[in-house]
Amino acid sequence: MNFLSLPERTSGNRTYGLTSVIDFGTPLGELKNILSDYGELIDIAKIGIGSAYVAPNLKEKVNLYKEYHIKPYCGGTLFEKCYYQNKIPEYLSYLRNIGIEWLEISNGTLDIPIQERLQLISQIKNDFHIIGEVGSKDSNSEMPVSEWKEEIKLLLEAGCDYVITEGRDSGTSGIYEKCGNIRSNLIHELCKDLDCKQIIFEAPSSKHQMFFIKEIGPNVNLGNVKLQDVLVLESQRCGLRSETFFLEDHHTCTLP
Repeated sequence: MNFLSLPERTSGNRTYGLTSVIDFGTPLGELKNILSDYGELIDIAKIGIGSAYVAPNLKEKVNLYKEYHIKPYCGGTLFEKCYYQNKIPEYLSYLRNIGIEWLEISNGTLDIPIQERLQLISQIKNDFHIIGEVGSKDSNSEMPVSEWKEEIKLLLEAGCDYVITEGRDSGTSGIYEKCGNIRSNLIHELCKDLDCKQIIFEAPSSKHQMFFIKEIGPNVNLGNVKLQDVLVLESQRCGLRSETFFLEDHHTCTLP
């Protein structure tokens, strides 16, 4: 029975308000238990770093995620490894064979020029859903705001379903400073000129997640969420934690 007035959440096959988890090798049996309780709170699952290539029972895991209408994909590091070794055609075949329909094109480790990424997107966007990524894993690399905006805009125009803002699973690079503080001015600038419904902000900790919920609203897209944190995150989105307690029912900020 629902009796509280809470912020309105998107539901079902969401296109925004997404929770994208990161799976660093959750055993299949454990994952079954997690999804049986919390599967409806998860929209996307990233099989972290390049772990998919050496993971046991990968096809079974992919199928399990899909049973719960969760979109699985491999971390961008695996894409970059294949790009570095000129194995992109083999990588695409590999994804098809294990039933993965989403693909991340990143440049977190390698510096892949934006034009090369755009060309790749144009070649494969009819066969896969594409998630682009902007920002580097190098905490010493700091892109100007104008470059962030331009790359996100170009990636979306090229056919990406979503663009991720790099933050690492540690929250220490990309949209974060080395110390873990959020580059709030960058976030405000991105939300001013871009459609936040198509941006997934990497937010690995509750502190990071609550910043985005308070600034953008309960239906902000969040990535790199730990599997064990999905219920806490949903509680935060619904104003059921002290830090988000006074979240307005219809607070959407820059989300139209």
